[in-house]
Amino acid sequence: MNARSFLPNILQHGIWVPTRLALLFFIHLHIKGRENIKNTPRGVIFALNHSSELDPIILPSSFPFLSSHFPMFYTSRERSFYSRSGWRQWLYGGAFFKAWGAYPVNVGKQNYEVALAPHIKILQEDKSLCIFPEGVKTRDGNLQEGRGGATYLSWRTGKPIIPVAICNVWNIGFKNFILRRRFVTISFGAPLYPKDLFVHCRGNPAITEEQNDFSIAAQIVMRKIAELLKQ
Repeated sequence: MNARSFLPNILQHGIWVPTRLALLFFIHLHIKGRENIKNTPRGVIFALNHSSELDPIILPSSFPFLSSHFPMFYTSRERSFYSRSGWRQWLYGGAFFKAWGAYPVNVGKQNYEVALAPHIKILQEDKSLCIFPEGVKTRDGNLQEGRGGATYLSWRTGKPIIPVAICNVWNIGFKNFILRRRFVTISFGAPLYPKDLFVHCRGNPAITEEQNDFSIAAQIVMRKIAELLKQ
């Protein structure tokens, strides 16, 4: 295990049992589609809808304790993004966030290769990655348009994307959590490989003035997430 993986692996395994039990008790967590992650290879891109700060906690807590997808790594925003987020600025983007396995996207580069350089390396090391294709947390509970980062990572590394839908966690609030008023479901879809995502461009994606093939492929991922949300 390399240095990048050591702390995330210790931390994530260390809280798995209490977190799993808490989620089962307080939000009645139900896990669907386990068979879609059971035999997948190491180094998978999990593409989730983003409606709550619980999302990156629910995902790894839904894996078996000895899952090959531990440790989970994350894409995050740069630290300055959280500077006006109250208490969150002390947690997000700092040393603990990185120790947990979160690496910021280099926003504003207009270049997937540069923006996602740490995450490409993580996948090439056969580590799994959590990414929110919408880019930001939904403000109204509705699924938003997906961006091309996740599909670029899939094409660049050859790793599959597993669409994931977390349902009924938007706007949950501390009171709803403690009073056990929510019944939350996480659903794992079947893996999508680059050959599934880039049929429209015959496996040769490009970015031109007319279109961004990675954004087009992201629509496939978002449609799969939408289907899971309706199940």
